[in-house]
Amino acid sequence: MILSYLDIIDRANNGPYISEDNWDLEKVAMTTMKIVEKYDLAWNPEEIVTDDPGLADTIFDAGLELAQTLGAYSRSTERIIEFEPGELELGMRLMPQTLVMGEGKDARTLYARRIMDERLPLVWAGNPGAPHPEELFVPAVLSWAQEPIVDMITCGTLVEVDGREVRTEDPIEIISTRRELQYLRQILRQVGRPGMGMLAAQSSVSELGDLATAHPDYLRPCDAHLVPMLNELKMDNRNVARAVNSLEYGMRNASLPCVIVGGLGGDAPGSAVVNVASFIISNLTCLSDYHLCHPIHMLHVATTTRSVLWVENIVQQAFARNAPCIIVSDIYPKSGACTRELLYETAANAIVITVSGGHLEGCGSADGNAPNGTGLEARLMGEVGHAVARQGVSLQEANALVLTLLEKYEHVFEMPNGNPGARIDQAYELQTMRPVPQWEQMYKEVKTELREMGLVTLT
Repeated sequence: MILSYLDIIDRANNGPYISEDNWDLEKVAMTTMKIVEKYDLAWNPEEIVTDDPGLADTIFDAGLELAQTLGAYSRSTERIIEFEPGELELGMRLMPQTLVMGEGKDARTLYARRIMDERLPLVWAGNPGAPHPEELFVPAVLSWAQEPIVDMITCGTLVEVDGREVRTEDPIEIISTRRELQYLRQILRQVGRPGMGMLAAQSSVSELGDLATAHPDYLRPCDAHLVPMLNELKMDNRNVARAVNSLEYGMRNASLPCVIVGGLGGDAPGSAVVNVASFIISNLTCLSDYHLCHPIHMLHVATTTRSVLWVENIVQQAFARNAPCIIVSDIYPKSGACTRELLYETAANAIVITVSGGHLEGCGSADGNAPNGTGLEARLMGEVGHAVARQGVSLQEANALVLTLLEKYEHVFEMPNGNPGARIDQAYELQTMRPVPQWEQMYKEVKTELREMGLVTLT
């Protein structure tokens, strides 16, 4: 039985050897395929938001079986991290049901949400991971930190500091991540919410950033950082170090398994099974306090495709019914600022997440590949999520809304160059930190459309 995190490290060093290619193909791909066939799992692209509790339960059972069968894989040691009977189940039982983020008057309590929960989802605003030149970092974060509906913030990454490129496993990662936290704390003071909780240390790919910012002046124990699980069902020493670093200092650990829909797990059902298994295993390997649900499409990256929306929906329902825990779901639209499609994608994703039992994080606009995210779509994300909860939108009603919205934006996945939109400095007047008139007008028009579709409580 696991007694401490040292047991995880021992298993990563001493478990059965297997090459990474064999893990991917013989273990993950083949085992997932067999489990999908065993449970006869399928999905309907016209039922993005499912109203089938039996399917949610079966997806959960299949994911637990996958986790029990495979365990996890250490890329650093090429060893399997195996689990004894009962350990994974105990990890699920020990998951927090509430978690306080931030401090003082700005503190917020995350909680395990239910399906069709009438309680409002928390709004975690930002474009996590999106690359930003230094001169755009502060305006971008300020654009969403100033929004009253926002409960917590995250941010993109600094790709340069003082004109110097940030490189992985280079000492400059220490400088960039500390600079990121200095900016974040400055912005929170500027908007009068110094105690607001953060998900930060995004500017470092390696563990250097986490180690460098674990200090009350940077990343406080009341803030969160990422402890990723690599796809699929893998860890490495970098991320083990992130978990170890949090043991005594604190910090809220956010597990991040970016399951690739259409990848090793196959289509949506298999990917959902892998996502469930990833959450179950990361309770132990990542020391998870909460989970970030962030499946991505193999070709389109975005979370707003039909298959990825379905995975987010069924995974959240599976845990809400079988192993309640705190799940925060990412919104990564294909489109960027100053495009109407960004607002449609954001609304659809927020509806799916809220009704299925998750909290809201985003938006990683333009696939999170450019500094093209703003506070305006984060505002809409929160407004839509709040409206869904207040109005008591049913699963069937949510599905109808999402199908209508898909008709308005699904064409972006066929656009050769995507739909990246505009940078923050083109979408906002930086002197006033207000959206430019055409961007604000799009937002108002889309809100009117959403009300006409049936989201009548949208304020």
